[in-house]
Amino acid sequence: MWLVAIVPARAEDLVLRVAIEQDVSQVKIGSSTDATLTDGSGQVVQAVPAMNAMLLQAKDGQIAIDQFRASQLCLEASEGGYVFIGSQWYRGSTCVVPTGTGLTAVNYVDLEGYLYSVVGAEMPDGWHLEALKAQAVAARSYVLYQRQNSANAIFDVGDTTAWQVYGGVEEETSSTHVAVEETRGQVLIYGGQIIDAVFHACAGGYTENVEDVWSSPLPYLRAVRSPDEDVPDCQWSQTVTAANLSEQIDYNGTIHSVQLEQNQQQRVVRVVVQGSDGQMELSGEDVREALGLRSTLFSIEPQRGQVASAGDTVPSTPTNFTIIGRGYGHGIGLSQWGAYRLAQQGYNYQQILLHYYTSVSLALIEVE
Repeated sequence: MWLVAIVPARAEDLVLRVAIEQDVSQVKIGSSTDATLTDGSGQVVQAVPAMNAMLLQAKDGQIAIDQFRASQLCLEASEGGYVFIGSQWYRGSTCVVPTGTGLTAVNYVDLEGYLYSVVGAEMPDGWHLEALKAQAVAARSYVLYQRQNSANAIFDVGDTTAWQVYGGVEEETSSTHVAVEETRGQVLIYGGQIIDAVFHACAGGYTENVEDVWSSPLPYLRAVRSPDEDVPDCQWSQTVTAANLSEQIDYNGTIHSVQLEQNQQQRVVRVVVQGSDGQMELSGEDVREALGLRSTLFSIEPQRGQVASAGDTVPSTPTNFTIIGRGYGHGIGLSQWGAYRLAQQGYNYQQILLHYYTSVSLALIEVE
């Protein structure tokens, strides 16, 4: 179902602020074409020749270039140029401001230009176009939701997996351009509002209800089947010593046993540890974060040593634990591998999105 122009916006309003470097002691910026450097009041500081890197440093709560000091510096390339921030090229412009004990460099970039990079950074560009288009709509919806709800005065989102990965023009390809252009302005809505369209790499067979991982339930982030349980890249295992497990989950004793409680989607929701220091309970997500596991779809198998007692061989407490799992990521919303599989089965991008986001509608932002 389509609703047109439910989120009217002018093109110049759809500029995102993406933090590229945060609280660093220094950052290099430059441009591919001649550029202009301005201060916080908009006054021109200097003209910057093409391909000329400048080193900005944090000094006494300000930005320093040699002996010059400023509270903000912005670099804008001439038409058609890219800006260089840290180690990558980006569309748009950049502003650097002092934050905390260092500097934060922010890329000001048009929404659709930003998505050219995000789609390529988040999904292999050789995948089926319908999967790439689903990724484009999810990423567009996600970043606009974050932009609307950001409490940060300096930037809307960062460029890492804590938000969604953005790698500048290096991540752009012809297929990511097509995916973005063929879905230009399209977002997912629920109740007339853009949704928090989170996504992850692989669901391992079933996505998760949002409240089982984070906090409050949302009607559009519900558990659904996902055709990715047998994807080889989504199978994983690791072994930890009993001592390391105790340390990583902050258990002050010797672990005797680990019991798991799973939900209907087979995800671990509760972990009960028994040992010399009594009982300890953790959520599945807590264990996932503590051990750096790919998902909460896992089992834990103890490996016990053998000790001699009165001529008999009896099992001792576990010496190691092997963790076997599948899936990658928090398991909420769209599964990228699931989208790939559905596209292979003939689903178009609208069908993929409506499969993973419950009871949503596709809507079009009006961009002039």
